[in-house]
Amino acid sequence: MEREYRPVLISRRGEAIAWGLATLVVGTWAALGFLGRPVSAAVPLLAIALLLSALSISLGNWMDRRTRIHLAANGLDFENGLRRVHLDWGQIRQVKILPGRWGKKVQVLGERAYFQFNTLGEVRLQGVLKGRVGFELGDEILQRIIEQGHLRLLQSAASGTTYGRA
Repeated sequence: MEREYRPVLISRRGEAIAWGLATLVVGTWAALGFLGRPVSAAVPLLAIALLLSALSISLGNWMDRRTRIHLAANGLDFENGLRRVHLDWGQIRQVKILPGRWGKKVQVLGERAYFQFNTLGEVRLQGVLKGRVGFELGDEILQRIIEQGHLRLLQSAASGTTYGRA
């Protein structure tokens, strides 16, 4: 009954590329300033944009590596490095399932807390599998939450599905 789930971890190559580009632009900006050469206003803007992108990617990777969903007899725990949520099975009010580009987005709504996760999705480019994201056993997690929470289907449409209490 008790089980812990973790998402599929993506390659950190994109993060390394983002930091490399940010370092290259900041280094170029510094070198031009040191040499007394004029610097286009676009260079600092590009440097800031690349630094923010690299920080965002790093934060996302850091959170993915700390994300876990733990299902137990008394309820569930969600943790991602920035937030921790514990919900007893009876505290779950709704589960919303929204279609996504890469897997389904599942929102678990409790009385005072909520969290969301993605089921397994495959990233394809021109028909070639480039990576996988989300929880590999996301559909199993979803089914267990619906069953253990004693939720029933409230609405189903192309825009999404909602389970909840009557």
